[in-house]
Amino acid sequence: MAEPVHAAGAVLWRDGPEFAVIHRPRYDDWSFPKGKVDKGEHVLRAAVREIEEETGVPARLGRRLPTVRYPVDGRPKQVDYWSARGVGESAFAVNDEVDRLVWLPAAEAEARLSYRHDVDLLHDFLRGPLTTWPLVILRHGSAGEKHAWHEPDELRPLDGKGRAEASELAALLHAYGPSRPLSSATARCVETVLPYARLVRTPITTDAAFTVGETDADRAMERVLEIVAEGLPTVLCTHGEVVSDLVTGLCKELGENPPDDPGLRKSEFWVVHLDGSTIASLERHTPLRRTGRASATR
Repeated sequence: MAEPVHAAGAVLWRDGPEFAVIHRPRYDDWSFPKGKVDKGEHVLRAAVREIEEETGVPARLGRRLPTVRYPVDGRPKQVDYWSARGVGESAFAVNDEVDRLVWLPAAEAEARLSYRHDVDLLHDFLRGPLTTWPLVILRHGSAGEKHAWHEPDELRPLDGKGRAEASELAALLHAYGPSRPLSSATARCVETVLPYARLVRTPITTDAAFTVGETDADRAMERVLEIVAEGLPTVLCTHGEVVSDLVTGLCKELGENPPDDPGLRKSEFWVVHLDGSTIASLERHTPLRRTGRASATR
């Protein structure tokens, strides 16, 4: 079977709500903004890039929407979609791919869209919450071999691979907008979120509740539920020993079925999109150095 064409896009909305619908002169159709993922590009960065290229709107991603699959010229195509909201004024300019952008309320957008799968996406968007906030649960990056480190474990730093992962993670996490960075009180976790903290210009807060050797499942769960109650976008960096309990416990507490494999490899992360204390969607990502995975959305 031919390798699928991978693309990314969004249902982009603004207050009203109104939805961005674009016209492509090459196909004479109306659709939501989307485009191919470039070679070596992460799907999150592709989604944000394509939104801005096609609409002129810098955007931040919200909850995951269903992935759409269909054939194009005999090849399968897979498009990963998110809800997205603009964070600045539109600077739309006519280009080779898009010659018109219109903002329409839901009923008019549905009537304008050319494809059934876009209409279905709009319906899925409308069935869920308009706004959500992200809780990112991140496992620290590569930090060498534990048995080869002879100093206190909390001082074990990221290795070269881990530093590269931390740098990449900063841009990926920023696709969801600025969040407060929380971290285990170990060097490898703090270093993993440091590039992101510098990007969003927010200090890192360390928390013993997520620090291996100082916590347990109950304490970590109690603290993460406090974070949910606060309702503030958060990037939380912790350890493999903690991640599975957090994800499974959070899903059970909030009435969601836990994923079959809640654990993370180093530098992978879950994004829990929350509507108050309800999970609106759950997705999983990994840096490009390994094949990424994402869970199905609710």
